[in-house]
Amino acid sequence: MRDIAVFSGSAHPELAEEICTHLEVPLQPVRVDRFANDCLEVQLQANCRERDVFLIQPLVPPVQEHLVELLLMLDAARGASAARTTVVMSHYAYARSDKKDEPRISIGGRLVADLLSAAGASRVLTLTLHSPQVHGFFSVPVDHLHALRELATHFRGLDLTNSVVVSPDLGNAKVASAFARLLGVPVAAGAKQRFSDDRVVISAVIGDIEGKDVIVLDDEIARGSTVIELIDRLRERGVASIRVACTHGLFTDGALDRLAAQPDVLEIVCTNSVPIPKEKWVPKLRVLSIAPAMAEAMRRIHNGESVSSLFH
Repeated sequence: MRDIAVFSGSAHPELAEEICTHLEVPLQPVRVDRFANDCLEVQLQANCRERDVFLIQPLVPPVQEHLVELLLMLDAARGASAARTTVVMSHYAYARSDKKDEPRISIGGRLVADLLSAAGASRVLTLTLHSPQVHGFFSVPVDHLHALRELATHFRGLDLTNSVVVSPDLGNAKVASAFARLLGVPVAAGAKQRFSDDRVVISAVIGDIEGKDVIVLDDEIARGSTVIELIDRLRERGVASIRVACTHGLFTDGALDRLAAQPDVLEIVCTNSVPIPKEKWVPKLRVLSIAPAMAEAMRRIHNGESVSSLFH
């Protein structure tokens, strides 16, 4: 591939390296310094002039540090006369701030989208947004991929004759239904109420799950409070086994250990859309790579080819 320059911030360099391996292009160096007054300075250390520039930076903890780093990278690429700058953001953390559900609440998902555009983003490539309306917050083109194919490929290696996909809430039921169709199994969903960031109540599970091998599908697991609450309800309904799957395995505050400690959870499956430190890994964890899909989308964007077939 010619006239392409791929850079990575400090959020997830391992994913960037893997993507570049699939693209067969080098990962260009980036210098990030911090001044005495705590301000960041970013330098892209390769030629960007009239090149197709891709900046790989998911918004993962510390989110604000990585966001500002990304904004500075965008500004540097624009100042270096890049022909086009595409943000490759495998996790858009602010997508959860997508509505005004209380008085005087900021809609962070829209604000950060505006910041990315103002800093110089020409296009955004992202993965499994928390809700589809976040796509509309951006004033630049967005290619919104999902990881259902990668997850489905993994689970097709199991005996699915007695399986059912369960969504933790009705909001995710459409995605869970699409995943269930890929696997050829039925779908069920929890009736969830959220009272705070770490307190949820699932009053019922809608669907036939008694005696079934359950695959719980969520877009993101942070503290794991929703999934653990759902596991309690599934246990009450007498399911045979439970496997947990998500795209973004953030696993904050010991969530991975708590999930792994559930005796009826056989497996926890996620992708490498966010970095998971090796010291957090548990024997039940399986991490699937989304680098081939992201690399193929980047290749198609660069060559002016359709990306839509990767959406389905």
